[in-house]
Amino acid sequence: MTTTKPFRFGIVAGFAPDLESWTAQARRIEELGLDSMLATDPVGGLDPLTLISAAAAVTSKLTVGTFVLADPYRDARQLAWQSDSLHRVTGGRFLLGLGVGRPGGEGHAATLGREFASPAERIARLADTIEVLSERPDRPRLMLAGAGRKMLTLAARTADVVTFSWGPRTTEDQADSIVDTFREVAGDRDIELAVNLTAIGDRPSPQLARYTGIDVPQLVEEKAVTVLPENPDAAGETLLRWQQRWGISCVTVNSGYAEPLAAIARALPAQG
Repeated sequence: MTTTKPFRFGIVAGFAPDLESWTAQARRIEELGLDSMLATDPVGGLDPLTLISAAAAVTSKLTVGTFVLADPYRDARQLAWQSDSLHRVTGGRFLLGLGVGRPGGEGHAATLGREFASPAERIARLADTIEVLSERPDRPRLMLAGAGRKMLTLAARTADVVTFSWGPRTTEDQADSIVDTFREVAGDRDIELAVNLTAIGDRPSPQLARYTGIDVPQLVEEKAVTVLPENPDAAGETLLRWQQRWGISCVTVNSGYAEPLAAIARALPAQG
């Protein structure tokens, strides 16, 4: 499963108290030498596509995108227009990350006058949206995230980038099964494979503990694949092993870990 694709590193940004702090974050991510800044959906109640435009305007090399846009919140043809616009005005720096929405997303969908159907129905609707997006010959790169068979099957057949959204406590052996499921469908398609980390290092995260019921030190003890060591050399060894084992070449994490991720990115070429 070894890949020849170079490693890429990105930040998932989910907090924008004002335009100044959002654009400053974009500039800092680019200054650190990281490759991408991806907005959650929503960003603290704000529309990610609006904020992505601002991030693109104050950077020149940074890939900007979504992680991931909830398909149930949007009309497919309007989304195709918006993503095409971002693709063109950024000179191809826009990455469209799409998903079926988080559990509990029906509340936000209702405020938009949108239906939030069953998981199977949302996956089917996402497939329809991707067909609409694919009508444009020059479209932005498409990223899908998933761990279940149906979502992985759709991703394997349609996406340019696939992020394995395994649970926080997933071990390497458990990840093997998820990647194997994906590979059965993807075959020889040229797809960039990614992981989204929960944390870097072993410091406690009260917010994570409240949200998931498990804290970072326990994840480290259980050898979860969602946490990288903070030591850049140790993290680099882990990433090279994942590259050999699964073909992973892209790593993202939330904005609180931008500095440690940049240190890992700088150290990796010396090991590779």
